[in-house]
Amino acid sequence: MNAERARDFLLSLPHVVETQQWGGIIFWVGDKAIGGKMFIMLNPETGGGMPISYPAGEERFNDLLELEGIRPAAYLARVFWVSAERWDVFRDREWREQLTLAHEMTYAKLAPKTKSILAMTKAEQKKIVAARRKALAAKKEKKA
Repeated sequence: MNAERARDFLLSLPHVVETQQWGGIIFWVGDKAIGGKMFIMLNPETGGGMPISYPAGEERFNDLLELEGIRPAAYLARVFWVSAERWDVFRDREWREQLTLAHEMTYAKLAPKTKSILAMTKAEQKKIVAARRKALAAKKEKKA
């Protein structure tokens, strides 16, 4: 696995949205404007950093930390996120399993309202996301 293949796989999962934030690529289950939740932080240009961080869940967190190359994720370990030091920590199939589990856990935690929006057609979702972003921008402008 590498950053490009991980990105391709993540974008193939249902309801995944990607954004550029904090110097990397963030993957969300659902758009954050409608209550989506972040589930992967990908750093394509590691430069000595961690190439990927993701939620492991409370049940798997300690088991994963026993593997060489897996560390508690900076700032997110308190919510059971881990970071991989390098891509060869897992084989490709194992990475797909890890990323799929992270996606499923995150989807399960979405609010019912967010899940109902994700169940709509892409066109309906797009309208709701656009309206929500417009409302958020107006609110931000009003504060300034």
